[in-house]
Amino acid sequence: MEKNGNNRKLRVCVATCNRADYSKLAPIMFGIKTEPEFFELDVVVLGSHLIDDYGNTYRMIEQDDFDINTRLHTIVRGEDEAAMVESVGLALVKLPDVLNRLKPDIMIVHGDRFDALALATSAALMNIRILHIEGGEVSGTIDDSIRHAITKLAHYHVCCTRSAEQHLISMCEDHDRILLAGCPSYDKLLSAKNKDYMSIIRMWLGDDVKSKDYIVALQHPVTTDIKHSIKMFELTLDALISFNKRTLVLFPNIDAGSKEMVRVMRKKGIEHHPNFRAVKHVPFDQFIQLVAHAGCMIGNSSCGVREVGAFGTPVINLGTRQIGRETGENVLHVRDADTQDKILQALHLQFGKQYPCSKIYGDGNAVPRILKFLKSIDLQEPLQKKFCFPPVKENISQDIDHILETLSALAVDLGGTNLRVAIVSMKGWRPGVSIRSKLAQVVLMHSGGGEAQLQGEIVKKYTQFNPKTYEERINLILQMCVEAASEAVKLNCRILGVGISTGGRVNPREGIVLHSTKLIQEWNSVDLRTPLSDTLHLPVWVDNDGNCAALAERKFGQGKGLENFVTLITGTGIGGGIIHQHELIHGSSFCAAELGHLVVSLDGPDCSCGSHGCIEAYASGMALQREAKKLHDEDLLLVEGMSVPKDEAVGALHLIQAAKLGNVKAQSILRTAGTALGLGVVNILHTMNPSLVILSGVLASHYIHIVKDVIRQQALSSVQDVDVVVSDLVDPALLGAASMVLDYTTRRVY
Repeated sequence: MEKNGNNRKLRVCVATCNRADYSKLAPIMFGIKTEPEFFELDVVVLGSHLIDDYGNTYRMIEQDDFDINTRLHTIVRGEDEAAMVESVGLALVKLPDVLNRLKPDIMIVHGDRFDALALATSAALMNIRILHIEGGEVSGTIDDSIRHAITKLAHYHVCCTRSAEQHLISMCEDHDRILLAGCPSYDKLLSAKNKDYMSIIRMWLGDDVKSKDYIVALQHPVTTDIKHSIKMFELTLDALISFNKRTLVLFPNIDAGSKEMVRVMRKKGIEHHPNFRAVKHVPFDQFIQLVAHAGCMIGNSSCGVREVGAFGTPVINLGTRQIGRETGENVLHVRDADTQDKILQALHLQFGKQYPCSKIYGDGNAVPRILKFLKSIDLQEPLQKKFCFPPVKENISQDIDHILETLSALAVDLGGTNLRVAIVSMKGWRPGVSIRSKLAQVVLMHSGGGEAQLQGEIVKKYTQFNPKTYEERINLILQMCVEAASEAVKLNCRILGVGISTGGRVNPREGIVLHSTKLIQEWNSVDLRTPLSDTLHLPVWVDNDGNCAALAERKFGQGKGLENFVTLITGTGIGGGIIHQHELIHGSSFCAAELGHLVVSLDGPDCSCGSHGCIEAYASGMALQREAKKLHDEDLLLVEGMSVPKDEAVGALHLIQAAKLGNVKAQSILRTAGTALGLGVVNILHTMNPSLVILSGVLASHYIHIVKDVIRQQALSSVQDVDVVVSDLVDPALLGAASMVLDYTTRRVY
């Protein structure tokens, strides 16, 4: 323990009170157990763990092969407000003997339960350092008051989100003793890969139940309004009965009002109803699989608004118990309900949907951060807490790993020839740049002024030939993305999500490729979001490659800060994207900005779209290749100073080379192609009246002068001053795919 100045192992006491807090504490306990050279672990079990009515859940701790040092029966039966107070008192009476015997260096306490308040009070009064997990969050009911009370007693804090971190700092906690780590349960959630999940579903719900065709219900009493919460539970059960789907109902926790809720279940015959399975407890590993593959989760458990988001499972959050929680888009709130109809409508809206996976509460690496934090605790430092009063906006995380990590995205570009995956980061700290500079950038970014200071950077890129079949292509995308995500950890890049750029017509709301170009076969009605999100546990965005090029220019290129501009891609095909009032235009059926198929001649050459006279039929790489082959077949392509090897296909670049070397026919073809493109730009100027037109792609620099000439000759005088420029971005498709991720997730990810 040289780093923290301690000359012995750190003795850590983990106290767990119920099944919910154990799911958060268990990953930390496993981590501590794997490093016996640094830590000694004592486990204290109390609260509802030891009560038969709540499943005797201490057994799962034993099954995880932890030695339970002490069992304390601290629950006074009655399950009303007075019983909760008496239970706290009983725990306060019993805990001093245990703590005197164990003499821990630090006690780890989780959350916001009344049992945890007794633990924190005892440890604080006995001068034992306290590490509080999940402080700073806002939920609702009496839990908020208890959680914040534990915060004031605790010496060290591990929080899950940036908002929680800011709340702790606002509460005058020393930011040097706050670790922004994420939720420990996410370490297990995001690594849970049980291919045999159907056996778990059948065990708890029956042999005839299918994945995504059942409901998980978990509802607890609200101690500040018990009567109303019981009424809402009745309405929930009535709605579930009417909805007529197989439902796993877990018994409520031990809070005041739980007995009344159990009586409601029995009054309605839930335990004997053919559609319901009522259980006291489900082991966490199995519970993960049940909620991950459920058609919906309903209730007011924090699990619904926190952990379930990792799977994109739809959630209906009832009442006020979690009213202040940060949630992903998978959560639909029903704040109040006078009849079952409102809950029933919510079930119809949510059941069977699939949302992007959310990582608001963690990225799967909380435990390593927590263990590192524990090792840094210096037992020689004074025990007395110091309270700080800094302005919240001037404080940032003091975890060095978080400071050095750069916010990044995985970008995927599906081209007609190649499949490319890249790690794209907001340009930030690199070796040789001072941490002070990095801190300044982070402060700027979180105070609203940093985005203009940061630019996109392709940290690493992977390229493979794009397979011809759907199955091979999907497998290769998954393989390359998994490899890139793993490499990102070594490169100090924190991956926030995946952006995909692909040819064809895309529904970006659902992440589905509706129709592809002829260059990408077997690529129609393809759901790209679900397989990637399920594999990587990351949110996924998908859009057309032309739209992505426009997004890249808006965020990183010459369109930055402009309200209206148009991007035209000149490559194998011709595509584009339109930014209007700072937003990307998709159109009513997602086919806006098909700029390559603007018709510029009634009797022009055939186009791949089935029409003729389109810009793409004249100015695309395919069109130039077609004309180059014609000249070559007639021995009119090659001029002095150039040759085409026999094993090399004639293409657009040969035509361009011939034109540069004085081939009059090649020059004429390029001039015609540029004129067609220029006429298309004139049509765009007359239709959209943008402030800028950006030509992107490999052919852009060869067309720019011809396009400007056509504008001078053909455009209305009112638009002739609109500038046309060549993009200076190297990989607009990849940068645009990344910008979909970075624009959205950096607003809320910790």
